[in-house]
Amino acid sequence: MDNLIEARGLSKNFGDFRAVNKVSFTVAPGEIFGLLGPNGAGKTTTLRMLSGLLKPTEGEAMMNGFSMQHQQMDARRSLGFLTGEMDLYRRLTPREVLLYFGQLYETPPAELHQRVERLIDAFGITPFANRYCEQLSTGQKQRVSIARTLVHDPRVVVLDEPTTGLDIMASEFILQFIRKMAKEESKALIFSTHNLTEVERLCDRIAIVHQGDLVYLGDLDGIKNQTSTDTLAQAFFELVKDDVAVPG
Repeated sequence: MDNLIEARGLSKNFGDFRAVNKVSFTVAPGEIFGLLGPNGAGKTTTLRMLSGLLKPTEGEAMMNGFSMQHQQMDARRSLGFLTGEMDLYRRLTPREVLLYFGQLYETPPAELHQRVERLIDAFGITPFANRYCEQLSTGQKQRVSIARTLVHDPRVVVLDEPTTGLDIMASEFILQFIRKMAKEESKALIFSTHNLTEVERLCDRIAIVHQGDLVYLGDLDGIKNQTSTDTLAQAFFELVKDDVAVPG
């Protein structure tokens, strides 16, 4: 089956500084793909180019067969993108937020209302579905944010730090939902996080970006073999260790 996500030689310059250098990878239907890197490595810039928030200096991002550079409306309809920088409207309820975003994606009204109610049920939002978002806990807000990302039923989902700030129960709920959604609904999913334990549990393949370059692309066994290490954390450190200050 054709890949749903394609990064084709993505590069981004900010003046004379090259933040991302010719990054390429693909993600297939039903695959959970981890995009990793230390702070400042180019990971977030890569995600923003994939989502259309940044225009690449070179290269192209494809979503569900549509170019994010040349067919942006069709590409964005295929994409659900969660970033920690996106907040909820404080004076709307979760139900109102989901309906509003579904309308932005021009989802037919009858289909939208059914989908919103399914998401409210699936994410356990029912007890607070009619409460203002400003009154919700961090975990409740994150459930609503992920539901908002999925309200238009995208084939491609990009989740940037979806469990940051959550307690262990809320994190476990979201991880289980991510796995079930990707596998049962054949969505292509990019999972970006600094929590390498979550990556080991969830991801089929990973890419590591370091100083703008793609330094690893493959499965978890492959990176351990390449670095002669026993864990993903050890392998990750081995590849990016020049970015880590060693106490002297």
